[in-house]
Amino acid sequence: MNVAVIVASLGRPDSVAVLLERLAAQTQRPSQVILSMESPADAPPAGDHPFTVEQVFGPRGSCVQRNRGLYRLRPDTGAVVFYDDDFVPSRFAIAGIARFFERHPGVAGAHGLVLADGVQGPGIAPDDAVRMVEAADAAGDPQTHTILAHTHGLYGCNMAYRASAIAGVRFDENLPLYAWLEDLDFGGRVPGPLVHTDAFRGVHCGEKRGRERSGRRLGYSQVCNPVYLLRKATLPRKVAARMIVRNLLANHARLLRPEPWIDRRGRAAGNWLALLDVLRGRADPRRILEL
Repeated sequence: MNVAVIVASLGRPDSVAVLLERLAAQTQRPSQVILSMESPADAPPAGDHPFTVEQVFGPRGSCVQRNRGLYRLRPDTGAVVFYDDDFVPSRFAIAGIARFFERHPGVAGAHGLVLADGVQGPGIAPDDAVRMVEAADAAGDPQTHTILAHTHGLYGCNMAYRASAIAGVRFDENLPLYAWLEDLDFGGRVPGPLVHTDAFRGVHCGEKRGRERSGRRLGYSQVCNPVYLLRKATLPRKVAARMIVRNLLANHARLLRPEPWIDRRGRAAGNWLALLDVLRGRADPRRILEL
């Protein structure tokens, strides 16, 4: 099965270079590698890879950038994996994705194991991430394809879809910029089961550069976007409520002692702006462009 790779990136050329090195070391070569960026300044230095790296440019935003990649997929693509630009995959990942979809013909999409995730902390240095993955790879290709759980959506840092299952499905461009929860919304519109599997794996660095810096914007999205997805019926009511409450509690509980890498005060202010907009009936994910 041919497996294409789409990477949406902004302001992290060195992280993308590490990812391309990992893709070049795959036991099964990706059939297509597409980098969707805002400008050539986001592109990594030219390298000698065993595949062609296609670069497409246009407006920033996770959804619009990923969509530009989808429009470039070749007709013979069997599966496509979306990697965050700061994800470090196992060298067996592409082969694992192909093997998984071949052995589970009824599954529409899957996300793999995240061996370590720096997104909730200060982040993981790329060199450390590579060491973690290489240590796991030292045991060889596990050749597993277990379905660990069925899910309502996939974790966007390493999510793979059967190409036929997402024909005509696109990311919602009404979710601008960092597009909080766009991965769950996309999965909620894909027909067929979505699962968590051990068939492919890697480390998510959780790089802070290139992420939404405005705490107000992200705080607004933390409340508004779950409500928006709930209205679209792409996110279950209980999940949406849990996400909103969890973020409200986390942002307010840590106002006095915030983490150095998180603008808790800005996020809390954004939470309240969104709550007021929900009560007024004017909540819109695109409002973050005005904040």
